[in-house]
Formats: sequence, C-alpha cells, structure tokens
Amino acid sequence: MEEENKELGLMTLFLREKPTRLLLALRITGKKPKYVSTLSKEINCTYSHTVRLLEDFRKIGLVKFMKVRRVKYIELTEEGKDLALQLEGVVRKLTKLQTSEKADKKKKE
Repeated sequence: MEEENKELGLMTLFLREKPTRLLLALRITGKKPKYVSTLSKEINCTYSHTVRLLEDFRKIGLVKFMKVRRVKYIELTEEGKDLALQLEGVVRKLTKLQTSEKADKKKKE
C-alpha cells in the first residue's frame, strides 16, 4: 500500500506542467549549474514553488545543490539527466502528435 502511494506521488509530480518544465530547463543548462531564481523565471513559476519542486527532486535523487558562498546552484544528477532525456522524448512525441492533429483538422476544412 505504501509503495503504491509513493509511486502515485511520483507520477503526479511529473504529470504536471511545472515539474516537467523545471526538469527540462535543468537539462538544457548542459554543464552549467543554475540559480533557483533563473529557473523560476525560465519556467514562469514562483521562487517558493520552484524551491519546493527542487527539494522534491533532491529527495528522489534527481538534483544536487551546490552552495558557493551565499549562492545556491542546482545541477542534475546522472539519474536526473537520464529522466530528463526520456521526458524530453515524451514531450517531443506529444508535440509531434499535436502538430499532426492540427494539420489533419486543416485538411478536413
């Protein structure tokens, strides 16, 4: 029962727009870690919500925090990079399906 709840929690996390966009934004950074505030702006999300999502990501091993003086940087772990890559493929596929659906509708008109 507890395992099912945990699995549903992770599915709920990544089947929402902001967490997906956040993970993809971290993937785009490449080798450069980012600030929380920069990520917030990129995904059009509040700072506090971004911090909460990043903390969830950290708990499941997707990101790591690096503090340099007073600045906190966020970077994907290897597990996070793998998930982001797979999620990027899903988003690309969904976008392709949506585009072809729109093209089909225009042909029918």
